[in-house]
Amino acid sequence: MSKNVVFLINKSEITAGTRGASLGPDAIMTAARKKGSYIFGENEVQKILNVNNFLDKPTQFPFAKRIDGLLNVYNELNTKVSEILNNQSFPILLAADHGSAGGTIAGIKSAFPQKRLGVVWIDAHADIHTPYTTPSGNMHGMPLATALNIDNLECKTNEVDEETVSFWNQLKQVGNITPKVKPEDIVYIGVRDTEAQENAIMDRLDIKNCQVSEVRSKGVSEIIKIVDERLKDCDIIYVSFDVDSMDPDLTSHGTGTPVDDGLTPQEAREILIALAKNPKTICIEVVEVNPCLDEKENTMAEITLDIVEAITQTIKT
Repeated sequence: MSKNVVFLINKSEITAGTRGASLGPDAIMTAARKKGSYIFGENEVQKILNVNNFLDKPTQFPFAKRIDGLLNVYNELNTKVSEILNNQSFPILLAADHGSAGGTIAGIKSAFPQKRLGVVWIDAHADIHTPYTTPSGNMHGMPLATALNIDNLECKTNEVDEETVSFWNQLKQVGNITPKVKPEDIVYIGVRDTEAQENAIMDRLDIKNCQVSEVRSKGVSEIIKIVDERLKDCDIIYVSFDVDSMDPDLTSHGTGTPVDDGLTPQEAREILIALAKNPKTICIEVVEVNPCLDEKENTMAEITLDIVEAITQTIKT
């Protein structure tokens, strides 16, 4: 059944270690205008206020950089995403960096508190660090930990101050439901750049990772079968797509943390179309396009636009 699509634009880039992802949503829109695509004129576009002013002063939280600003983003996404879903629309989020994805998940659970949520995380990175384990302090490496309500103290490497702990616990509690997702209801696709602390908790929680080699050897249709089987007991599904899941040699380096040996753009497109066809899928997020880092003149945004167009057409068909 055809669904009404709402694009939700989030330009806050406070959780990444590089600058420029705040321009990512506009770069995708610019690619659409260059192509003559009217995707953003034919569908409703909403925006949330960005908090990039937090980048204009030093952060007080070395193990959770700008977590105070991120709490604002989580709360606003919780309100906006739940509102769009309650209006029977399908939100496609175009976000600067990946750190805000926990707020999107909060909004989904606020709209459907009784439904079991599955998450498909298409990314080069696991994003399951916590302030206690992070080597960088960049919070785009932590959104899944907030959704899972975990600290991973078993792998603790950092002594975290009380104020950071307070903000961290507030993040996990946004939407007043915690945990928001179970580890068995998460499937990674393309994750290939992780730290030891992440590997330990992924193993301990038995989170499935469909590696690029598996996508290549089995084909997209078999990967989708694995996802369907893994999430068969879930009522609804959220898909989070980081463009660094794709191989930079086949796209560009127009993303904050590119990693070699990724998905091809065609594989990513096929995976996302298949997931968009799943009637359980109710929200898709696209993140980490950074035109400031693109050595090929907005190529990453153009490739991403092609994927977003395909997703949108699939949802509306």
